Amino acid sequence: MFLNCHTYHSLRYGTISVEDLVQLAVDYQLKVLALTDINTVTGIYQFYKLCQDHNIKPIVGVDVRVENEPYYICLAKNPNGIAEVNKLLTAYNCEGIDIPKINPPLENCYVIYSLQNRPEKLLHHEFVGIRKDEINYLINPELKSLIPKMIILHPVTFKTDEEYELHKVLRAIDGNTLLTKLTENDYCRNSEYFISKRKLLDPFQQYPEIIENTKHIVSECSFDFDFETPKNKKHYTGSKDNDFKLLTQLAYEGLTQRYPDKNRAAIYRVEKELEVIDQLNFCGYFLITWDIIQYSKRMGFMHVGRGSGANSIIAYCIGITDICPLELDLYFERFLNLNRKSPPDFDIDWSWKNRDDILEYIFKKYGKDHVAFCGTNVEFKKRSRFREIGKVFGLPKDELDQLSKKPKELHDQNSVVQQIYMFEQLLVGFPNQRSMHSCGILISEEPITNYSALEFPPKEFPIVQFDMHTAENIGLEKFDILSQRGLGTIKEAVNLIKEKRGISIDIDDTTLSKNEEKCNEFLSIGKTIGCFYIESPAMRGLLRRLKCDNYKVLVAASSIIRPGVAQSGMMREYIFRHNHPGQFEYFHEVFEKELGETYGIMVYQEDVIKIAMHFGGVSAANGDVLRRAMSGKGRSLSALQKLKEDFFESCKKKGHPDQLSQEVYRQIESFAGYSFCKAHSASYAVESYQSLYLKAYYPIEFMVSAINNGGGFYRTEVYIHEAKMAGAKIHNPCVNLSEFQTTVYGTDVYLGLMHIEKLEAAVKLLITEERKENGDYKSLEDFVKRIQIGIETLQILIYVGAFRFTGKQKHELLIEARFLLSKNHYRIKVISLFEEPQKNYELPVIEKNVFEDAFDEIEILGFPVSHSIFDLLKTKYRGHVLVKDLLKYHKKTVKMLAYLISRKHVPIKMKNHPGKKDDMYFGTWIDAEGQYFDTAHFPDSLRKFPFMEGGIYLLLGTVEVDYHFPTVNITRMAKMPLIADPRYSMDEEKSKEMERSLRDDVSKTSREPYPMEYEIGLPRQKGI
Repeated sequence: MFLNCHTYHSLRYGTISVEDLVQLAVDYQLKVLALTDINTVTGIYQFYKLCQDHNIKPIVGVDVRVENEPYYICLAKNPNGIAEVNKLLTAYNCEGIDIPKINPPLENCYVIYSLQNRPEKLLHHEFVGIRKDEINYLINPELKSLIPKMIILHPVTFKTDEEYELHKVLRAIDGNTLLTKLTENDYCRNSEYFISKRKLLDPFQQYPEIIENTKHIVSECSFDFDFETPKNKKHYTGSKDNDFKLLTQLAYEGLTQRYPDKNRAAIYRVEKELEVIDQLNFCGYFLITWDIIQYSKRMGFMHVGRGSGANSIIAYCIGITDICPLELDLYFERFLNLNRKSPPDFDIDWSWKNRDDILEYIFKKYGKDHVAFCGTNVEFKKRSRFREIGKVFGLPKDELDQLSKKPKELHDQNSVVQQIYMFEQLLVGFPNQRSMHSCGILISEEPITNYSALEFPPKEFPIVQFDMHTAENIGLEKFDILSQRGLGTIKEAVNLIKEKRGISIDIDDTTLSKNEEKCNEFLSIGKTIGCFYIESPAMRGLLRRLKCDNYKVLVAASSIIRPGVAQSGMMREYIFRHNHPGQFEYFHEVFEKELGETYGIMVYQEDVIKIAMHFGGVSAANGDVLRRAMSGKGRSLSALQKLKEDFFESCKKKGHPDQLSQEVYRQIESFAGYSFCKAHSASYAVESYQSLYLKAYYPIEFMVSAINNGGGFYRTEVYIHEAKMAGAKIHNPCVNLSEFQTTVYGTDVYLGLMHIEKLEAAVKLLITEERKENGDYKSLEDFVKRIQIGIETLQILIYVGAFRFTGKQKHELLIEARFLLSKNHYRIKVISLFEEPQKNYELPVIEKNVFEDAFDEIEILGFPVSHSIFDLLKTKYRGHVLVKDLLKYHKKTVKMLAYLISRKHVPIKMKNHPGKKDDMYFGTWIDAEGQYFDTAHFPDSLRKFPFMEGGIYLLLGTVEVDYHFPTVNITRMAKMPLIADPRYSMDEEKSKEMERSLRDDVSKTSREPYPMEYEIGLPRQKGI
């Protein structure tokens, strides 16, 4: 009888979770329940399953409203009814087609109007809902005549009085208004909560027809949904047989190209995989992915096929991936096996510049009625909860900032603050808005509106109203269409090398980069800044500790850097065993047999599965639970905890020592955080090598491409520094030689106009387009005639040196600019056949400070170009040790002068308080010669000598050389002053502004501290 229930998926309206709604129905011993969220079907599939679990008949529908005005409630008679409502909402959300206020064309739904919004004419499937507190209105003859078309209406929106007040807060948040300004029309009635069936029916006993109508609707509505059958597009060619023929043809064509020597193992593997793919009806899935890749290749785009899909030799042969599974002993069953019922994921990366083209192709090729992005439910985050609730209570911005940032005990405990804290806790876990999944595309066989209404978020691709987990549960597997900047850098570098040097590079030939001695040398010394996935300080340190000089070690390094391995403490152990292969013992013979390649260390997801099965006796089925827990599909410890009991019981039967079993399970458990499958690491390693090859042999073009693609781990200044270290001469932006992006002429690198933040994008583009069309700018006057520009924008260009080709000093150009613009002659672009000769102005020569330009550059670009930052120091001291000498100073104290590049916060266990966390930082710096080094800042040191933002510091610390990699443990540090800004010599405060604006990159993590070495507790030395 409860035919209008809302959950918190009725965004900023309902206050009940789907689980709680069903549990309430159980508590009230209901046999039927309807879910009708406002304009969404987000929760219906979870609702359906929960009702089935509790023997409750689920009815699903939608409460249709437009701009908060209730229209009607739609109850689906069958799955076609939900499809009809979905189409109605989709047309409104995506195409702006009005929803009819009355008599919507919904043949497979019952439509229920409120008493206040009823139409003059009711169709056969339409009814009027009447609430128990509205029964007295039936004495009205007009309403009495409607009794044959009436049903009981008792909406449910909240559970308790407290939640009713929360509902009002949500309505105020939704309306962006004060709580006190809400009207009765803005929120629901105070009776919208569960009551007993008896209390609901008693008032209607005198109107049995209304009760019978309600029962009739309940009996007629049915939502039987098949969760088992895959809903993805079934066939690429139109039939299963033709799909198999095409996939077979493509596989064998690719086989001859990938393995020209007729490799017998490869031939056998292709035959075996084709058989499994055909049996599981996945040919269409492979071919759709292949089709997308073919389009990408026709367009000249680069892609990377990664994830477990790289375990497939078919994927390798047809060009989806570039990883040979035989080379790395990748087994197909990790990706696809006969026990798997749902299609696997292909994770495909494109350049961030090309991804939208790929998406447009998919939507056009497979039809907008069959393609959509997965949605995501974005919850109210902690700070936003305080801000949103504080706003509806009328708190000013300063107080909102304090509330969201400071702990509870530091706030004034008045009644308003107490209410805010109460509502903040009630809002935990509530969805706030629906957004687009970052990469998950759904391609369905039937129209996708059969399963969900679509919405149109700002990114302009339609989304379904549920997330990837729900999509998977109902049989819709996603295609992961991802983007990254690394591929953009590689592709642009290849094009730039071709354009500037006339050299063509087949970057897809991965043997080219992996077998290059120079690349492997760069790897071993961590000379990898700008290179995909291997440029961060942590990764460069790991490469140096491993002296990584080959592909297979890089594949392992790409995975052991992940939190899963690091959290287990086994990253440290892997480094030791790699450097001392004869000084450790395997935990057990199973580890030696299964993980010999990685010294008995679990590195990949596959390793964890192997150990769980072969050491712990976990079944193959539970092995798949492990895989899913670690792959991100339900990533959590809870999935692993279910296996814990069986694992230890099996270990006991196998006679394993308790201490060993505990330690092995601890390592397995840590992988529930994050880890890579081996094929994923291999894919990353290939791309790392491609970028490293370009860096090793064409460093200037490569760094220019990295700059133009937004860099990576570091800020732009670092990549410009890298180009300079590679021999480039860096030039400030110039209106005649610069493009929108940074460009290179030989070894001369001209920074792009894109780096002048205060310059409007339209002006940046206009400057280059006008120059290409009508030639170089001859003078400032010529520029002003051709480019419509204001004085402030023109001054920025002058200060950055964009008119230095004129040979005039900046002060001359500034005076000329004001004179030219003050005449108002050039409000529109002027091109004349007969140019008047430019007037020459004789101005006094002004002696300027040699460092003025550097401070202009810091102000406009964020970093100096014409001078090194070290040139701007007050002191001439440069430290008594440089980076090149650090390896000689193991365990010794050094004093260094260095420029801060980046720092990373890491939590560690507090001394004497194992349960509490403390803070430490790792810093990355360059010395006066431009070489990089790293520092460690422990809590005691940080408390006395904290970071003071970006700049140059004097550092005092002890050098620790850890497997070829030196780190300076800082005991003291102080930020060093720059010279006063010569542009403001008369204003002491102003002369310090640019020094205070210097940046450093700061990254933080909230993860749990990694275990100390002694906590791992297993012997390493033989004989111990």
